[in-house]
This record gives sequence, structure tokens and C-alpha cells, in this order.
Amino acid sequence: MADVARAAGVSTQTVSRALRDPRSVGPDTLDRIETAVRETHYVQNFAASHLASNRSMTVAAIIPTISASIFADTIQGLTDVLLPEGYQVFLGHTDYTPAREEALVRSLAGRRPDGFFIIGTRHTQEATEILKRTGMPVVESWSWTSRPVDLLVGFSNHAAIMSVVDHLVAGGYRRLTFAGMVRPGDHRAKDRLKGFIDAHARHFPGQATRVVTAASGAMEMERGVELLHRVRETHPETDAIVFASDVLAAGAVLKCGALGIRVPDDLAITGFGDYDIAAHLTPALTTVAIASRRIGMEAARLLLQRMHGQAVEAKMVDVGFELLVRGST
Repeated sequence: MADVARAAGVSTQTVSRALRDPRSVGPDTLDRIETAVRETHYVQNFAASHLASNRSMTVAAIIPTISASIFADTIQGLTDVLLPEGYQVFLGHTDYTPAREEALVRSLAGRRPDGFFIIGTRHTQEATEILKRTGMPVVESWSWTSRPVDLLVGFSNHAAIMSVVDHLVAGGYRRLTFAGMVRPGDHRAKDRLKGFIDAHARHFPGQATRVVTAASGAMEMERGVELLHRVRETHPETDAIVFASDVLAAGAVLKCGALGIRVPDDLAITGFGDYDIAAHLTPALTTVAIASRRIGMEAARLLLQRMHGQAVEAKMVDVGFELLVRGST
């Protein structure tokens, strides 16, 4: 740090202050310090500064999977707000396994981040206890609960699928089937399934509910093709399929074209998530749009407030959802 100070023509205290909080020095001074850092190849000793300040300037983010672009949008929103404030994000994924999430919570908590961001609201009892004991701010997301660990930015998956069923019934469809990946640790998918079951019971009391699910495997369009075949084999009377994800629905729509099944005349199809492909299918996919990036941004703002010692008035933020009606229904 002394080398940086000499190269920049400032004191070591100024360098330390600028590295800790870039806004605490003038723009010209900051520019000289940043140039000196590059020229001297200085690497800050974060371990020492963390001990001195009791702040790590990091946030731990735990997501179900890295491969789903919809979660990538959420992380993008999170980092868009946190990075300009000097915070880095540690990322871990659970593969929808509660035990793996618990291990991640334990491991990341040991690294003393300044806050946690977690997709999901259901955790093992031990993971919940660890999160509460750390005293760090925690934002859960992508679901809804009346009893969050700390802070919540999400929406109701249950209500979102109910709105899809309401739309299909209003359009004259009467033989609906739910199709999706419902893995043991994917509580959001389970909430969507329950939303379908509850809405179906409300519209068609006494009728059996049609459900076709897979409990393992990758979330990919080929899986949607497989589910389409299973629906046609087990429930050939189906006139509308409610898929739990756009990825699965997209595979089904494309396969219907190859099989000569007219969508929506012969079979209506809906998705969930409003992935990029949804609007570009033929016909375009009716789906539920989630403000994925906004979830990350709102979560980051709540974390910043708490990490800066500020009071948070609204601890639960419902971002809602939007039903996008397109040609597939």
C-alpha cells in the first residue's frame, strides 16, 4: 500500500480510505490511486481489512441451478446494484437438494459474508438456524411465505398457476393436464402443481386431476417432448397442457409442429417464466412472466440498507407476476 501511495502522491491513509470506500475521495485522487494500483500490481489484503473493519464486502448468493437463464437474470440484477457499492458476490448452487443447500449455508457463513441472498423459502431446520444465528441480513426470493427467515422479495407460484388455469377455462378448455419436473427439493414447482390442483378443483369439483410429472433429469426441451408423449398416452382427452416451465413447453410446441398437432386448435399449451424463446415460437407461447431481474435488484437494495445499518420498513416485497396471453392458447 505504501508503494501505491508513493506512486499516486498521496498518503497510505488516503489509499486505504479510497480502497475501502471509493466515494470518500475526490475523482482525481481516485483516478491516480487506481492507476497506481494497476502500475504497481497491488493486490489488497482483504483478510486483514476484514478483520479490521468486521466487513467482508461480499454477499453470498445461493441458487438452485446455474444452467437456468431465468436465475441468471436475477443474479445479474443483484450484481448490478451491489457491484457499484463495492460488494462482490459469492455464488453457490444446490441442484435442488436441501442437504446441499444446508452445506452451502454452513460453508459460506464460515466465510463471513455481509449478507445472504437465497432463491427459495424452504430450508432444513439446521440451515434456517445457521442463517438466523449469523445475524447477517438474509433475503429469500422467488417464492412467498408468511414467515421469512429475515427479508423476502418474491411472488406466489401458487397464484400464478391458478391464473393460468382461470385463463384456459375462460377460453373454453375443459380437459386440462399439468406437466412438469417436480423434483424433491423444488418447492416452487410443488407450489405450481398445488396451484393447478386447487384451481382445477374450483372449476371442476369432483373431477379427477390430470398430472404428469418427472422427478429427475435435466430441465431441457427434450424433457418437454417426453412429457408431451406421456400426456397423450395417459390422458389422450387433454385439450390443454399447463407446463411448469417454458423450457418444457417450448419442446412440446416444437414437437407438436412435427407431429401435425395444431396448437391451439387441437391442443393448447402454456408455460412459465417467459424465457426468450417463448415469444419466438410458432405459435408464440402463453406464459407467466416474472420480474426476474427486478427480484435481484430489490433484494440487493434491501441488503444494502441492512448492511449499512439502516432500518428496513417493508421487509416483504411482492413483485407479482404477469400472465402473457399469446397464440398457443
